[in-house]
Amino acid sequence: MTPIHPAQSPVMKTDITPCKHPRVRIVAREEDTEFVECLECGEVFESSEFKDMDIEESKLKEG
Repeated sequence: MTPIHPAQSPVMKTDITPCKHPRVRIVAREEDTEFVECLECGEVFESSEFKDMDIEESKLKEG
């Protein structure tokens, strides 16, 4: 008789460095909103948020 193993839970990332989302792709468009997915971490967010993240990062570098 073969033992039945429970399904393995997904591996959680232990990296505490936030992803900078260096590569994204458009996954959906809804009226005037575009949604993108990070190809590195898999996070999905509005493309306007991605632009805001870039602006915030530039301000931190200047400051």
